[in-house]
Amino acid sequence: MIPETNGYSLQPSNPAVRNGGSTVPKPFLKWAGGKQQLLADYEEYFPTGFRRYFEPFLGGGAVFFHLWNTGRLSGAAYLFDNNEELINTYLVVRDDPDELIKILAVHKERHSRDYYYRIRNLDRLPGGLAALSGPERAARTIYLNRTCYNGLYRVNKKGHFNVPIGRYKKPKILDAELLTAASCALQGATIEVRDFRSLVELAAPGDFFYFDPPYHPLSRTANFTGYTAGSFSEDDQLDLAAVFTELAAKGCFCMLSNSYTPFILELYKGFRIETVRANRAINAKSNGRGAVAEVVVLNY
Repeated sequence: MIPETNGYSLQPSNPAVRNGGSTVPKPFLKWAGGKQQLLADYEEYFPTGFRRYFEPFLGGGAVFFHLWNTGRLSGAAYLFDNNEELINTYLVVRDDPDELIKILAVHKERHSRDYYYRIRNLDRLPGGLAALSGPERAARTIYLNRTCYNGLYRVNKKGHFNVPIGRYKKPKILDAELLTAASCALQGATIEVRDFRSLVELAAPGDFFYFDPPYHPLSRTANFTGYTAGSFSEDDQLDLAAVFTELAAKGCFCMLSNSYTPFILELYKGFRIETVRANRAINAKSNGRGAVAEVVVLNY
């Protein structure tokens, strides 16, 4: 059940007042394709006013934190993803940051190559992650994210996290101030495991939906969709375009990021399409990195 907000604001207008400290809320996870670097480019594309905010592919949450910091979230915020470990982490950051910080302090103290693989392999043991508490699972997610190669979140078909350890001398495993600030920003937000196909039934005119799905691959060898045990296929992209179109018809503000490919350009040819350039470093080969074109699809 999605509650109404009756127009009340979820936060005061001054960012310094909102989190009770000097740290500005921002993503606490590294995330492949994160939008931190593109926020300045996106400024001209955000709607000037909207009712409620929905982010169905939450990831690192850069757009949510940016909108929160700039005082644009005058209504409720709904943060969704189908990655259960990611959503659990956000819920723990929102509801139990103190316990999370305590557990991360232990990970920080014990961090080593052997310790990394012991923590990584917990999802391969009998009972898997179900034997861990919510804060323990969240701390594992953040610990692995901060110490694995390139900060990737990738699982195999069995749902096992399979990214090797990164080459960091002093990884920032624990940032208590950032977690506390993020917890403040997340207060009042609805955070759920939810598939994007269920969004139309929740929507009302004036709502703002920002979509940042797994990108359509630029080539057959560039495909990276391993955030969950299932991949994000072209059929999923087609379903997402259908949801985008339905939401637009309902009078919602819709904004979507994706790769600049003929498939995506054709899929959204009936909408406004803008282009931005983003630096991407996920490719292990240096000549596969650098600034690449991405699309921003808008219905307004």
